[in-house]
Amino acid sequence: GLAQSKVTISTVAPDPSAFATLGQAPAALAWSVHAVDDSLRRRLVPTTKHSMEELKQGLVQALLSRSNKLRRTMLEIALIEGVNDSDEDAERLATFSQSIMEEVAGSKVVVNLIPYNAIDHPTYSTPSMERLLGFQKMVTDCGVLCYVRTTRGDEESAACGQLATKKKRAVVN
Repeated sequence: GLAQSKVTISTVAPDPSAFATLGQAPAALAWSVHAVDDSLRRRLVPTTKHSMEELKQGLVQALLSRSNKLRRTMLEIALIEGVNDSDEDAERLATFSQSIMEEVAGSKVVVNLIPYNAIDHPTYSTPSMERLLGFQKMVTDCGVLCYVRTTRGDEESAACGQLATKKKRAVVN
């Protein structure tokens, strides 16, 4: 079988109680955060009905109920040029990550930066590699592990965040 640490459950965290349910699984947890600022996160994740503090407390409670071995959490951020890739966004993310580790003894937060995958969106675009690396450096300089995810599948429009149709379908009456 697979080791528990090799299996990851990812969520956008629709509400704080989702973490309690997912926290019972013998797997690592990943949270698609996309922004720590509440108003920006609501714009990027329109299903968000809770503040980041409320959601974080749900995660903290779930982590506290887990063994130390399963207290590693990944925060995932799809970085979009000019939207959530500023120095201030990096600082907020690092502070948010640190606060989780401070509240949960033995926990480790790892940030995964996912370059936005262009799907012909009229206003969103991928940050430059220089910007991605600058954002990563700011987070790691604050003591939080941070990686830039390598994109795969974007040439077939099948990369993470890119499973969308480019052609409009005909409407059948």
